[in-house]
Amino acid sequence: MKIADMKVTELINAVGSDAPAPGGGAVAGLAGGIGVALTMMVNGLTLSKKGFEDDRERILDAIAKGNELKERFVDVMNRDSEVFDVLIESLALPKENDAQKAIRRGAVQASFRNCTEVPLTMMEVCLESIDLLATLVGTTNPNVVSDLGIAALTLKTAMQSAWLNVLINLSSLKDKEYADECCHKGEAMLAHAIPLAEECYEKVLKVIEKK
Repeated sequence: MKIADMKVTELINAVGSDAPAPGGGAVAGLAGGIGVALTMMVNGLTLSKKGFEDDRERILDAIAKGNELKERFVDVMNRDSEVFDVLIESLALPKENDAQKAIRRGAVQASFRNCTEVPLTMMEVCLESIDLLATLVGTTNPNVVSDLGIAALTLKTAMQSAWLNVLINLSSLKDKEYADECCHKGEAMLAHAIPLAEECYEKVLKVIEKK
């Protein structure tokens, strides 16, 4: 069963078991998906609120973008567990002789590369979601502005969690040039997304305090 097809209680129990997957990657993807879903909820409740009639096109565009991001989170959440399962299989390959060792080594490195690329992709989706969120604070239904603050916190958590998964896999890559490239890419995304998410949260606080 794909991670995204599990019931909430099934996923929680699966994460809480002694199985290595689903683990932190799936949890990060779920957090991101819920974060962007909250932004969609706020947009939906803004669309139907009196006084926002002139914003209809902008809100519908934001909902459409949110739907796209939500689906990408679901996909990357599933892929995280899938590539981890392949890594476990590659580590179990025989290594009785030099030929087997070479095959195993190649399979393991390919798996670690995939296990790096998936959370990097998750970071990209988090980044786009935080950028979307930043356009919404102060422009939506003020009665549900707290949900945007929660979305900011959740997406920030997803972003930092995905980064941890990138780092843990980078240390196992033999291709240091590729590892450095991934590291620089991840650091650049963090440098943009984390301060922006924090800024969104602070703006939400100020809106609430003025109510």
